[in-house]
Amino acid sequence: MPHRQAAQDCAAGDDTISPLRFRRIASFIEAQTGIRMPESKVHLIQGRLLRRVREEGFATIDAYCDHILSGEADAEALVEFINAVTTNKTDFFREPGHFEYLRSTVLPALRSEGRRHIRCWSAAASTGMEAYTLAIVLADFIDGRGDQDFSILATDIDTRVLEEARRGIYPVEAIAPVPPQQRTRYFAMARDPRRREARVIPALRQKLAFARVNLMDARYPVEEAMDLIFCRNVLIYFDKAAQAAVVARLCTHLRPGGHLVLGHSETIHGMDLPLQTVSNTVFRKTG
Repeated sequence: MPHRQAAQDCAAGDDTISPLRFRRIASFIEAQTGIRMPESKVHLIQGRLLRRVREEGFATIDAYCDHILSGEADAEALVEFINAVTTNKTDFFREPGHFEYLRSTVLPALRSEGRRHIRCWSAAASTGMEAYTLAIVLADFIDGRGDQDFSILATDIDTRVLEEARRGIYPVEAIAPVPPQQRTRYFAMARDPRRREARVIPALRQKLAFARVNLMDARYPVEEAMDLIFCRNVLIYFDKAAQAAVVARLCTHLRPGGHLVLGHSETIHGMDLPLQTVSNTVFRKTG
């Protein structure tokens, strides 16, 4: 195999990234994903890539990195590389103030406007906890009424976490932030209590669609205008130019009057965007 040949000049068992390779890999990651990788992350990246080195049969981590950077790696190998280096942190009802604002303000307004189908996009869905939280809030608000329905698009750059999201199975500990009434209503516990797992009920899972989307792409394959877009705790990994470009692209998929929700540590200050602040890191599209 070509990569085995490429590894012959490297010391067998070398499990560290040289400083030069790390700088090149960090630049490649930022170009591909927008995520900045300072030198303080070198040990984190080494650990994450070692498994890929073993799975792909490379002799050293430097040889694997050279292969990725060479342009010879196929699309599947690049996706697996991105899966390995991205960070996924999510929880049910994370930053709960956003969901309370939905209940108290956004959803009642959509009902008064006569919006019969509410379209939402969780643009960095990770393992799906944010998207399913949205689904719980929407299902509770509609609560069997025939005048409204909803759908949620859940996307992420990492295909492995999207697969977890599709399954909708979580450790019991992970659903602890879900209020007890909603836990009973929207989750089914594993029949074998030793598994300590809960699965989102089918009626809720069917409201979600999943797709891989790289927010650094020039265009997003999202056809419908959204009423609500969540893109939380992603921009913090990007530089200012990338942040502005991503938010501008998200705005093109938001209908006038629709809402964009960012993470509490994120800002659009200084960006020329058709957005009006309506709550803490909640923005309404003008026009």
